Amino acid sequence: MNQVSYTSAWAYAWGGPLGQCSFKAVPDDFIVEEELPFIPDGEGEHSYINVQKTGENTDWVAGQLARFAGVKRSSVSYAGRKDRYGITRQWFSVWLPGQDSPEWAGLNNESLEILAATRHGKKLKTGALKGNRFIITLRGLTVSHELLEERLKLVASQGVPNYFGGQRFGHEGINVERAMLMFSGSFKAHRNKRSIYLSAARSWLFNQVLSERVSQQVWTRYLEGDVPGFQDSGSLILRDHDQDLMARIEVGEVSLTAPMWGRGELLSDSVCRKMEEEVAGRNLLLCEGLEKEGLKQERRAIRLIPASMTWDWLSESDIQLEFSLPKGCFATAVLREILECIEGRLDENTAK
Repeated sequence: MNQVSYTSAWAYAWGGPLGQCSFKAVPDDFIVEEELPFIPDGEGEHSYINVQKTGENTDWVAGQLARFAGVKRSSVSYAGRKDRYGITRQWFSVWLPGQDSPEWAGLNNESLEILAATRHGKKLKTGALKGNRFIITLRGLTVSHELLEERLKLVASQGVPNYFGGQRFGHEGINVERAMLMFSGSFKAHRNKRSIYLSAARSWLFNQVLSERVSQQVWTRYLEGDVPGFQDSGSLILRDHDQDLMARIEVGEVSLTAPMWGRGELLSDSVCRKMEEEVAGRNLLLCEGLEKEGLKQERRAIRLIPASMTWDWLSESDIQLEFSLPKGCFATAVLREILECIEGRLDENTAK
């Protein structure tokens, strides 16, 4: 079985991190707020609750809501899971046909706070997000303000490679390793874990293709046979690749894409397709495994430009960043192009 390398191996677009910093030293250092694509209308069978959680995972909160409302866990839904470490504000829906909403504020405690509650006619489905707003504090910086702000301006205007974050692959890439074992027939995954391993394998292949393009400095440049698309909607542009489209790619209005591997023909052609097939050829076990599982060929944008990105120096060595990302995109993909972020407090021993 081939050995694989993980997040440290992905090519950098802007020369690599400028230095180290402390990341998630305290919960307040990592704040995420969901942005829904709609406004709950205030009526209907589903109670919508906006929850702020600290140090808890999303499934735990869903269980608390179900018990408090006296309903089955299956009656509670959410758009996506959020990090346990930090402060996250996200929406949940609870199906309460013919019932009034309980006084949700009764759930408030040190790790859970109800920010808002309303009603809506439809349940909150997985993936029903516009994106996420991040407020991230980085501490213990030693890089000069001038050098760091130059990099921040570059990232804010030109974007970063849209890599999947390390959390997708598990500790030391264990999720990809297990996918390889699963595909080789030497490991039988529990049903609840199978989708995690499939997602990790698919994401790793995407990152491999993207890293190849970054290495060749063509991740923002149109190649013959490329498939442009839109970051927010995921829709693709398969025809009319004219000069107007090239200009929109240049400024980041339209992104180029790479495959999310599965069954079926690649949508790319010519030079672009050859590059993608070469990467696939080095990872046949993963590609063939995903195809046999029945996943279909899809595409994902390879360029990520943070929206409304701002920063504020809190002290000589601490900075706070704010930016929004479309759903399914990782803040760590932005941070890795700026600084090496080490979780927890950064001291002399950590930095060595």
